[in-house]
Amino acid sequence: MTTDPKISPERLVALRVLRRVAEGAYADRALASEARKADLEPRARSAAMRLSYGAVQRRRTLDWLIDGSLERPQALEADVREVLRLGVYELIWSDRVPDAAAVDQTVRLARTLHGVPRRRTARAGLVNAVLRRIADDGARRVASLEDDPQAVGIRYSMPDWIVAGLQASLGPLADVVMAAANEPAESVLRWNPLRGSRDELEHALPVGWHDDPWLPEALVLEGPFGIEDTTIWAEGRAMAQSRASMLPAHVLDPQAGERILELCAAPGAKSTQLAALTDNRAQIVCVELHAARARALAALGERMGARLDVRVGDGRTVALEGGFDAVLVDPPCTGLGVLNSRPDARWRRRPEALAELVVLQGELLARALELTRPGGRVVYSTCTLLADENEGVVASSSAPLADLSARYPQWAHPRLAGALATLPGRDGTDGFFVARLER
Repeated sequence: MTTDPKISPERLVALRVLRRVAEGAYADRALASEARKADLEPRARSAAMRLSYGAVQRRRTLDWLIDGSLERPQALEADVREVLRLGVYELIWSDRVPDAAAVDQTVRLARTLHGVPRRRTARAGLVNAVLRRIADDGARRVASLEDDPQAVGIRYSMPDWIVAGLQASLGPLADVVMAAANEPAESVLRWNPLRGSRDELEHALPVGWHDDPWLPEALVLEGPFGIEDTTIWAEGRAMAQSRASMLPAHVLDPQAGERILELCAAPGAKSTQLAALTDNRAQIVCVELHAARARALAALGERMGARLDVRVGDGRTVALEGGFDAVLVDPPCTGLGVLNSRPDARWRRRPEALAELVVLQGELLARALELTRPGGRVVYSTCTLLADENEGVVASSSAPLADLSARYPQWAHPRLAGALATLPGRDGTDGFFVARLER
């Protein structure tokens, strides 16, 4: 691409992220890499995240708007479509800049694409024309989707199979969840008491925060904060982790002196949380299938001062001595509860993979129950909201279900008595399913 000093750096980074996602990269990794290369300051990095994540998340709706403004949408160049996605997203879903400024910046972006001057001029003219049409009637067109029951997937920018699965699993709550999937994810840190006091962490934060009464280690941030580039992260004093993700460890209720197992343990947020909750006075065995991820988990444990016994192997078959007091199973899943923090996930998931995932989840839960001593407990948690992966897997185990709703009534599962469900849009955090089974 050529450069134009009048283009904001966050828009250049956002376009690079979109192009890398189109080539197969994960949005979060692409953003981290491109923001670092561009040396974006925190505010610009936050803007680049908002633009790139929003354009990836709302891709289906954006393309519907763009294609409806073209005579031959199939002839649109891929790079020009990416530029238009950014511009249309900013016109319809961002009120941070006037429409004229958004159009101007997007037209300038189009001129940076490779090609002879005549070709760049033609692209800029096309982008300008499309954006002006959408500036005039795009909001009205989007509003019209509210009255079309056949256009739910376009309205929420979701594949139709995900829409159908969430509607079948959540009923009317599905709309709340799907709407929230296109909004920014919460920004939360988990304080690590193994590496210092909470007061020290609080004083080191450059942004405001507030507590969560149910999760004492959570600090809900009130502004952007890239922790991975700070001494707080390097010293292991805190890590980014959603409040929903902190809930399973509390439900497991780990105690000093216990033998605790976590299957599918990487990347390690819950493993290190279990160590912190027991002040490193429990034996925590962590099983991870992939050697590289297991090494990263062990490194995370070292940085955060967590004593972890990391094993490499398949949780269904790895050699382990039974009799664990407590087991946490957080298996691979469709991840439909974390679509706001993983903007490209909805486009990567395939419906044909669901059946295999459900089988794997059931086998991992069965192994967890087998390895738990009589009177022990197993927590099954996922970051998805599909019934097949959650209540269906729990029911297939035939194990008694503890009632968690008395302790956490605000997160009581809408359909499975005793289980919990955090819902994006309703609870302000990720979508998680959590159930505790008694052995």
